[in-house]
Formats: sequence, structure tokens, C-alpha cells
Amino acid sequence: MSDASKVTVPTADGGMPAHLWLPESGRGPGLLLVQEIFGVSSYIRRRGADLAALGYVVLAPELFWRLGTTEVVAGPDMLAEGMALAGRFDWPTGVADGLAALAVLRARPEVSSGVGVIGFCFGGGLGFSIAAHDEPEVLVSYYGSALPTLLDLAPRVTAPSLHHFGTADAFLDGPTVASISAAVTPRGAVVELYEGADHAFDNPEFVNFHEAASARAWARTTAFLGEHLPV
Repeated sequence: MSDASKVTVPTADGGMPAHLWLPESGRGPGLLLVQEIFGVSSYIRRRGADLAALGYVVLAPELFWRLGTTEVVAGPDMLAEGMALAGRFDWPTGVADGLAALAVLRARPEVSSGVGVIGFCFGGGLGFSIAAHDEPEVLVSYYGSALPTLLDLAPRVTAPSLHHFGTADAFLDGPTVASISAAVTPRGAVVELYEGADHAFDNPEFVNFHEAASARAWARTTAFLGEHLPV
């Protein structure tokens, strides 16, 4: 796994810490990596390195910085801790922080072309909101937990988008996913379902990890990014 460097994203309230990965070439398209409720965890950092290995300049802001934490350590209490942090998170301020990070990414000299957004769980919804307030070249959302409350933004998400959901998701059941699909697919979004996979199926540090679904979704993600934000 390639190492990230620490950078700072200026905001009106001070500097937001962020992690930056560069591809081997040193340059490439940009991807804003938006965390789960567990923060910029070792899992998110691995995904940052994975995306950099594909040729992208990756920036993962520590969106819980205002709450005084970076990540929730994997363990039996991680879900409760993550949910507590998410409950204290101010969504509009978080979207503004995400937009500030996207602007910093876009302006970096290593970014050779456009920028995209990829988010997981909590970050899947936040990434959707960020995309609705900006014009990234692509959006990938893994089981965006806040999406049911954000569907009024669907007409404003103009980027090609890919959404992943498990059919056994305890947070986003079948009818809920159907309503999300009905809102986003008329805008050209692609919705992929994974039989038997629960929420957070891509995270190997969480009890719901589903190896087959994770591998299939990642293959689709890399292909989608390659089509809409080629290296």
C-alpha cells in the first residue's frame, strides 16, 4: 500500500486535515475519496492507495475534524461509535468542507485532467451532495446511507454516476433502493445490486464484509472510472 502525505484544506474555520496519494507517474486525474462513518480508517486509506495505483491523484479529507477525531478503530463497538459521530455531524457544514476539498484537489498541480468523487456509506450520500453542488466528471457511491433523504438533489447531479447496493442491506431495504433507483436512473445513473450482501459489504474490517460482492463492485468501479475519468 502506497503511503499518503498529509495536506491541509483551508476552510473559513481553519485547516481541515486530509490525506493525499499520488500515482506512480506523479500525475493523473483527481478523485475525492469520501469516508464512511468510521472516518479516514485503515480501510479508507487502503482504498486511497488502491485508487492511486490505478493512476489517480486521491484526496481523502478528515471530515470529522470538527468533532476532534480522525477515525474509529475497528472493533466490537465501532458501529456504535461511528453512529454517534455521524449523529453529531453537521451535514451542510460537511458538504461545504467536501466542496472545499474538491476545489483544493482540482487546483493541485499533479491533477492533469478532471476530478471525480467516490464515497462509501456515509460518504456515498455526502459524495452525492457534493456532486449536486459542483460538476465533477464522475461519481461512484457505495450504499449511500443518506440517499433516501437526498433524492430532491437528483436533478442537480449531472455527473455520470454508479451506485452499489446489497440486496440484504439492513439500512437500505429493497423498496428504499427501488425509490433511489427511480430517482437517479432517469438522470443516467447506473445502479448495481449484489445478491446477499449487507450494508458496508466492501469493508473487510466490518462484520458485513462480503468478499464476492466487494470484488465485483470494485471491478465495476474501476471500469466506470476508466470510462468517465480515464487515466
